[in-house]
Amino acid sequence: MQGAVLSGISEGLSPVPTGELVVRALPARQRLAFSLVVPTRNESHNLCQLIELLKPVIEAEVGESYEIIVVDDDSPDETWQVAAEMAVIDPHVVALRRMDERGLATAVIRGWQAARGNLLGVIDADLQHPPEITGSLIAAMHGGADLAVGSREAEGGGTSDWSLLRLMISRGSRMLGRMILPGVLSRVSDPMTGFFVVRRTAIEGVVMTPCGYKILVELLVRSRMREIVEVGYVFRSRQRGESKASMKVFVDYVQHLLRLRATAREPREALSKSAAAK
Repeated sequence: MQGAVLSGISEGLSPVPTGELVVRALPARQRLAFSLVVPTRNESHNLCQLIELLKPVIEAEVGESYEIIVVDDDSPDETWQVAAEMAVIDPHVVALRRMDERGLATAVIRGWQAARGNLLGVIDADLQHPPEITGSLIAAMHGGADLAVGSREAEGGGTSDWSLLRLMISRGSRMLGRMILPGVLSRVSDPMTGFFVVRRTAIEGVVMTPCGYKILVELLVRSRMREIVEVGYVFRSRQRGESKASMKVFVDYVQHLLRLRATAREPREALSKSAAAK
């Protein structure tokens, strides 16, 4: 794999890229249409159901030219083993077990480094992101967008049963982000979402230094996004497992915003936020 040291190979598991967090270009003969990264930590009860739901949705858009890459942070519940067993029998599933790194944002980038897709996506494993919306995100990219964002704030979006406190924290975080990085985070209605698809060429060669969970913020600052489309979705209640949300996640987010502000450059071109807005 170009520019990356590989480690951690066993039956059903693929090598994990290490080194600099940068997605490289691939020869055309190696490419697929779409790669979807599923970062996991203690999601063994959800993973099989998620992949079963995702496959027909993805195939409706890109046929057989895709892969679903599970990047697990050495889960105590052995989510990595579930993924590895699926990878043995399903050529569309790739399993990575990270032993020496932690964190959702870096897991996503490691997955993209291992990916072969022209389009690169990410979705949570907890089924709070509706798998069927993945098809809408891919379809939006077929129209020429550099980024298709699943948004809880766009038309048709929302949250299922969040408490007033959680809603206030979420909206306060978005407001804070737009105050610190006004020319960047105002380009999307839901910059804290972890559900989106990006064009590989928009991030190739870009060195990323994400912190915590909010990978989209990093991409909006550092990558080459001309057109962005938003697709509304309703954030569902978690059915199994425990939420990863915590005060540390919020603190990491604020620290990341402040660090990015020092290096952010204002977008050079205006955004088309949604198909309806054009």
